[in-house]
Order: sequence, then structure tokens, then C-alpha cells
Amino acid sequence: MLIWKCIDIADSERAFLFRRNRFVRVLEPGRHRVMQLAGQTRIEVHDISKVLFERPNSKFLLNSHAEKLAPYIESYELTDTQVGLLYRDGHLVDVLNPGSFLPVWKGVEQVRVDIIDISEDYTVDEKLVSLLGRGAGVTRKGSALPAIHYVEVPDEHLGLLTVNGKLEQRLAPGSYGFWKCNRSIGVQLVDLRLQTVEVSGQEILTKDRVSLRINLSASYRVLDPEKAVLKLGKYAEFIYRELQLRLREAVGTQSLDELLEDKDSLNLGIARDVRDKLAQYGIEIATVGVKDIILPGDMKQILNQVVEAQKESEANLIKRREETQAMRSLHNTARMMENSPVLMRLKELEALERVTARIDKISVYGGLEGVLNNLVKLQPSGAS
Repeated sequence: MLIWKCIDIADSERAFLFRRNRFVRVLEPGRHRVMQLAGQTRIEVHDISKVLFERPNSKFLLNSHAEKLAPYIESYELTDTQVGLLYRDGHLVDVLNPGSFLPVWKGVEQVRVDIIDISEDYTVDEKLVSLLGRGAGVTRKGSALPAIHYVEVPDEHLGLLTVNGKLEQRLAPGSYGFWKCNRSIGVQLVDLRLQTVEVSGQEILTKDRVSLRINLSASYRVLDPEKAVLKLGKYAEFIYRELQLRLREAVGTQSLDELLEDKDSLNLGIARDVRDKLAQYGIEIATVGVKDIILPGDMKQILNQVVEAQKESEANLIKRREETQAMRSLHNTARMMENSPVLMRLKELEALERVTARIDKISVYGGLEGVLNNLVKLQPSGAS
């Protein structure tokens, strides 16, 4: 039984006509009178405004009916060593992975696919880095980030590029992009500036078994990034452990008094040992210094008592020395007065002056001569 059916196709549509599940032709915009064969005729309508031809088994259909579909659909296919840049009306909208198959409708937009061979060169062109690197190449499906490894190397830093686990090159400061398809890309940034490491709260026993808490600070810079990264990996942790071990060795071989008297020798010893060790890995130690030596509470009290006793002893020694000096001076003065009557008389007048300065009123008997001769009179020792 034959049944005719009218079908309207819009300007933004194309229809595929199938009979007995076999493709017959493409129906263009307009009204079409289609003969139905007992339900064996099927119409498949597609919206071409989406540009992309999305249909299961689209590749098989295009290959099987290339002549009939060529005026309507164009396809792009990439090999396993190629990536594609999809442009629509001059705008980059997507990145096609290796092995991709992309059919598009003709006459809707200007579609272009730039194919890039990444079998040997995996570096993204500098002009594309700004478009794709930071996710600026956002597509209608997603972003270009899954296909590209983007990295920025700041000033005073160096980047080490590894491809499939092998170090390939150094990266100077700047922006870089690398195709990740079919390979493993990694970039490790190395800071070339002077850096600081703190070794804090170390509980250590001295040679005389006194428990101390010591804080150490050091500064370093990386001179050979390849040695530091390849041989040490996490070189900052290695530096911390080396400083920690050298500090414990240095403190454990000295007594408390030695440490407190000469901290500079402790710093120099640690710096010398660590510098020789780290130089083998391209790292330079700039400074090492013990910031704090913290004593336990009871030890602080004992040391305070020791210091107090030492200072008291020093004060007594100074006092005795001054008293001895004063006695010696008095002895010399007495000997000079014994041999000089004039000097003896001057001393008497000096004593008289001091006596009169301390009293308000004096009753004099015997006149001025009695005051001068009898009020104050010094006699040599042994005189009657």
C-alpha cells in the first residue's frame, strides 16, 4: 500500500531519507512529498546550525555514501601523532586530540582545522600560548587545558622540563606551553633567590648532660638546579636534616660552659660541615647562626646563682683592692708627716678646718693661740 506524506524542511535543517534502513538521499529546505512503503520509509532531521554533524556511526555513513554527502558535509581526521586547532569564523574554539574524527556541515560557518604534527616537536607555538595556556581557549565543550601543559617561570627562577621522565631542557623566565598528547610532561620550578631555613625547638644534651633547646637559622641558594633536583629531589628537606644533624653533633661534643662562652665557634663548625656536604649537590650555604639557647627552668636558676656569686666575688675583690690602696696611701702620708714638722702642722690646720665647719659656736679659752695650738694637735705614733 502506497501512502504519500508531505514533509517540510526548515532553512536550518537537512533531512536524511532512509528506505528499509538504507540511506537514499538528503532532503534540502522546502516541502517534500515522500512515498511511504508500509512503514519502511524513515526521515532523519538534523539541525545544521550546530555546525558539527553529530550522529552515531557518522564516519561509516560518510565513507559509505561519500558522493551523496560530499556537497553537505566535510570531515577532518587526525592521525595518532597530530593535534588540530578548530576555528569557526576565524575564532579558535577547540583543540582536537590525536585520532579525532570531526564532520561539519558546509555553508553554515567558515570552519577550518589547522593540523599540527607533534611526533617530534611538542612545544606549543608562542602565539598560541597566550590563547590556550591559561584556559583562554574555552570551547563550547570545555577548555584546551587537558591537551596542553602550561607553565610560567617567574623572575629569579628556573624551570626544569622533563618529558617521559627524562630531563630535556632548562626554561628561562617566561611563559611556555607543551602538548601533553602521547607523552608525560613535567616542569619543576627552582627558586634561585637566597632562601631561609629554620631549625627550631631542637632538644639536645650537651657533653655534660645538660638539656638545651636550640633554635638555628640558615640561608642558602641553589647554584646548580639540575644537581639539586635530580640528585636530591626535595632539596629543602635535605638541607633541614643536614643542619639538624650537624647541630646535634656540635652541641653533643661541647659542655654548657663552652657553648655559652663561644657561640661563634658553634656556628662556624656547623657551617663548615654543612657547606662541604651541600656543595656536592650544587647548593651554597650563605650563613648559619644559632638564634637562641634556651635552658630548663632549674638550670636557669642555678646559672643565675653562679653569676650572682661571681659578680659578688668580683665586687669584694675590687673593694679589698681599693682598701689596700687607701691604707698604703695613708701609710705613706704618715711617714712623710713624721719626718716633716711643717707637713704635720698643715695637717693639723686641715683637721681644724673640718672641725670648725661642723659646729655653730665655739667657746675659746686662751685666745687665738689656744685655738690654733691646743684645739687640734696631731702627735706621731709613740709620742707621749
